[in-house]
Amino acid sequence: MKRLHVHVGVTDLPSSIRFYSTLFGADPTVTKDDYAKWMVDDPRVNFAISSGNPHKGIEHLGIQVDDRAELADVYARLKAADRPVLEEGCTTCCYAKSEKSWIADPDGVLWEAFQTTGSATVYGDSPELASLSSSSEPVNCCAPAVAA
Repeated sequence: MKRLHVHVGVTDLPSSIRFYSTLFGADPTVTKDDYAKWMVDDPRVNFAISSGNPHKGIEHLGIQVDDRAELADVYARLKAADRPVLEEGCTTCCYAKSEKSWIADPDGVLWEAFQTTGSATVYGDSPELASLSSSSEPVNCCAPAVAA
């Protein structure tokens, strides 16, 4: 069964955790120093927040699947959307191991399609997504900000 994914960049992680825990009526299923995630069943959503990315607000949206057959189905729809697709493949992102691909809608809103295959002890890497987005801002999903 598919699940909508929403990732939001926040300024104050503890305040945001309190807010979203109240909104969803549940504590996060994953909490790290720079990240929290709720796996909510009503509505069925994987909702994540992070404080490490300079972008605040909606960072990206996605469709999370439970198995490889669903992933193949969603990948086929990405390719049929007639937009450039970045096939990231197996990766570590947001403290999870997954297989994923990326696409941007006509206005540059980034979408990922992915299957989570396990947990990870590190936040992970981010592909170069700027080629998919028309935004002039740097586009990174899963890379915390690096001090200059």
